[in-house]
Amino acid sequence: MIMKKTITAVLLLLQISVFGQESKFTESEVAATPLIKGTLYAPEKTKPNLVILIAGSGPTDRNGNQAGMDNNSLRFLAQGLAKDGNAVYSFDKRIFAQAAAGNMNEDALRFSDFINDVKEIIAYFRAQNKYAKVVVAGHSEGALIGLMAAQDKRADGYVSIAGPARPIDQIITDQVAAQMASLRPEIEGYFDKMRKGEKFEANPMLQSLFRESVRPYMLSWMQYTPTDEIKKLQIPVLIVNGTKDLQAKATEAELLKAAKPDAKLVIIENMNHVLKEIKGGDAENGQSYANPDLPVMPEMISAVNQFIKTL
Repeated sequence: MIMKKTITAVLLLLQISVFGQESKFTESEVAATPLIKGTLYAPEKTKPNLVILIAGSGPTDRNGNQAGMDNNSLRFLAQGLAKDGNAVYSFDKRIFAQAAAGNMNEDALRFSDFINDVKEIIAYFRAQNKYAKVVVAGHSEGALIGLMAAQDKRADGYVSIAGPARPIDQIITDQVAAQMASLRPEIEGYFDKMRKGEKFEANPMLQSLFRESVRPYMLSWMQYTPTDEIKKLQIPVLIVNGTKDLQAKATEAELLKAAKPDAKLVIIENMNHVLKEIKGGDAENGQSYANPDLPVMPEMISAVNQFIKTL
């Protein structure tokens, strides 16, 4: 009985010790540019490393959420990184400020706008001289945005999370064709017409994807081939993907690794696109996109924290 109590006491002390190792941090609203507002997760330590966290495509906010699809993926990731003593800046893309001001013009939006925003964010925090290293980490579309912004050694490290390896037109074609294979020739034809500057009437089933107002943005996005761009990076690179990702297959990460052999590749078993653990099939996978309480996989947080420690 005495031995059992002793063991219990030791285990309690170990738990207290583990919890005690987590850094305390604060969360505050920071405007890095007139169009960019975000949350700064700031640990108590002086001169921490800073991670700039970039959300994925569409109206995805700083926490990784869209209307009707709250999953808090980026918020959980940011908190996990902050607990390890890193500062993190997770922000709303410019479209949120533009929409709030009533001057959102989809026709005028270009992929380079998002790249330039991240470059300005890096410059903003660099000027403060508060951070030891600056790491750019992008999720999905944000991975390519971060990749372009991190070039020319603007950052000290780069992390691709579920990032694409191929141009976006190829990704979209495969994603839609996986649901309806008969649409592949039609989708390929639309992208070809966009490259040639030709007008077309989209199939009503594909109207939201190929609406006329979004075509200039899509065309500007199509100009980038991630496997070509990642070769230009002269900083340490981490590539992370999950085996249950239905939007960015693990093969995309493997293609990025092949293009950048000195990058570190981490494939996380059972992790899906919103960084959650999926033990079942597609139904469970889809439900996780709207589950704000399901945590991010610890392996995801650990992979980024360990990478930062090597810089």
